[in-house]
Amino acid sequence: MAERTYRIHIAAELSGVRVELIRAWERRYGVLQPRRTPAGYRVYTDRDVALLRRLKKLTDEGVAISEAAKLLPQLRAELGAEAPAVTGDVQGTRVDAWLEAALAAAEAYDQARVSAVMDEVLAALPPLRAFDDVLAPLQREVGERWHAGQLSVAQEHLVTQVVRARVVSLLHAAPNVGRKHAVLACFPDEEHELGLLGVALRLRHSGVRVTLLGQRMPAVDLGRAVAELRPDFVGLSAVNNKGAEVFQDTLSRLVEALPPGVPLWLGGPAAQAWPEVSLRLGVHVFSDEEDWVKLAE
Repeated sequence: MAERTYRIHIAAELSGVRVELIRAWERRYGVLQPRRTPAGYRVYTDRDVALLRRLKKLTDEGVAISEAAKLLPQLRAELGAEAPAVTGDVQGTRVDAWLEAALAAAEAYDQARVSAVMDEVLAALPPLRAFDDVLAPLQREVGERWHAGQLSVAQEHLVTQVVRARVVSLLHAAPNVGRKHAVLACFPDEEHELGLLGVALRLRHSGVRVTLLGQRMPAVDLGRAVAELRPDFVGLSAVNNKGAEVFQDTLSRLVEALPPGVPLWLGGPAAQAWPEVSLRLGVHVFSDEEDWVKLAE
């Protein structure tokens, strides 16, 4: 089986070391040399996470990170003699089993079973891993099967209701304090908000305070809210792609409605389809959810 790897926000959650600290320790002390995905994102192994946990324990005990870094050869040698145990008994095969069980329940119109599987996931995994490994992939797979005619609208909806409820419950339990403040919303005609909820979850766990406005946010009302709240940045989600002309018209109205000087970041399939439009309007486009985490630093 291929060695399991994690994006930096998952490694931070598993180790208890904040994303910005992981990057600082790498830059200043060479603590880790993470691999890179083809897109350039850091990925960490179980052993990397175990090393971060050891370093955190030392710093929590009062050892300066500069001194703890001198112990790296010893710590790595100790970990080399151990089987890293940062993921518990959750393996890729178990994640696959959860997904298969939820999809089978959807085919049987068994919403109670879908709920039971999702509750098991939330009990076994940390919040961000639950979202990244199961909730979001399940929703994507259900959407693809619906588009292919393999699931009905009712079957898709019964899963969506369960997944959304679980993500909202994770958001309610997530911290919502921080030096930075973000306002998140969907395009005025956008009803798909799962990706936006995932961004809110990730930002809150990264130490950003989030005001979540959700679906179908009119441009004028968004502008008024941003003027009142004065966030550090605004994040918008655009999933439905109705063509370049509609996208440009909608985004132009949103930009005009916002107070000047507030950074605007945009994600979602529609945003990725027309990046040149966003560029002309001075809007930043994200291609990966991890990009949003950079705003927390």
